[in-house]
Amino acid sequence: MNGVIRVACRLARGPSSVELRKGPARKGGQGGIPAPSPFSLEVDLTWPAQGVTALFGPSGSGKSTLMRILAGLEHPPGGYVAVRGVLWQDDARGIFLPTHRRAIGFVFQDAALFTHLDVRQNLLYGYKRLPEAERRVSVDQVIDLLGIGDLLERRVTTLSGGERQRVAIARALAVSPELLLLDEPLAALDLARKREILPFLERLHRQLTMPVVYVSHAPDEVARLADHLVVLESGRVLAEGPLGVTLARLDPPVRLGEESGVVLETVIGARDETWRLCRADFPGGALWIRDHGLASGERARVRVLARDVSLALEHHTNTSIQNILPGVVSAMADDQHPANTLVRVVVGETPLVARITRRSVAHLDLAVGKPVWVQVKSVALIE
Repeated sequence: MNGVIRVACRLARGPSSVELRKGPARKGGQGGIPAPSPFSLEVDLTWPAQGVTALFGPSGSGKSTLMRILAGLEHPPGGYVAVRGVLWQDDARGIFLPTHRRAIGFVFQDAALFTHLDVRQNLLYGYKRLPEAERRVSVDQVIDLLGIGDLLERRVTTLSGGERQRVAIARALAVSPELLLLDEPLAALDLARKREILPFLERLHRQLTMPVVYVSHAPDEVARLADHLVVLESGRVLAEGPLGVTLARLDPPVRLGEESGVVLETVIGARDETWRLCRADFPGGALWIRDHGLASGERARVRVLARDVSLALEHHTNTSIQNILPGVVSAMADDQHPANTLVRVVVGETPLVARITRRSVAHLDLAVGKPVWVQVKSVALIE
């Protein structure tokens, strides 16, 4: 399985593994520091060794622990890690490569740059120690990709948060890793700095072939960057697969944030200059969206929320809704509120999800396999 990454492990930690410090009793409680809640992680995952795989879930779900297992910073007994056919851990065969022998680049929330070195020296630190035959990425290439050419002579203590993270990512890339690990790299940045760095992450996505594992609990980052999605909850895999397919699941529903919905990979087609609209084409259909100045033929991701999709049995023309597409019901499931139902409809090759009331389901006599018209009231370009 040379084209995949596989990780399997069972890891358990309990309060007994933590030494408690004694201290004065607190009002209404016992003395000392309370023990942490028990934590366990149990996964058996295989995903493509290309593109961006996002590990998504709430705090404490196991995202960073799984990342540390990939990096060799955690050694779960009986674990297994293989990247493109190369074993990094197989306890059944007595194999465990330490972190320094794994071909990884690792970027944390804190850029963790060498403060006694300038930006150029930070980039060259690992690069110079890499055998020449293993240098598949040049320093000039990563400087261009991350747009840091004007920062090379700067001391890292003078950089903004966004600049530090770009340098940290460039330093990780300069060692030509087989796998790039990004552990919530934008979590410590404000909104303006996030918007500054996200376009550079998209450039990495488009221009480099190395796989990236991206840890985040931010729905907008996942929707914008991920190709493959692994959803973790309480140390277990809730769902995983290609982003669009996984978000269209109803068993259980997968949400990015508070809302169900799908992310579509589209290509900009025709433009309507009169009404400032452009057509976003996807396999099996198209959606008219506001013209954001993207060129024809350019790829664009759009998000369609379930709350913005309604269903009809006939094609209505006397309506303000401009995006009306033929589809077929492929699945139905209860929503969080008992009054609602989630309905997955396939438009050509592409699934969309609608949230409608159970009363509407009965009124339309919906069932799997029934043709319907999908009415999309709103579409958001992810940018």
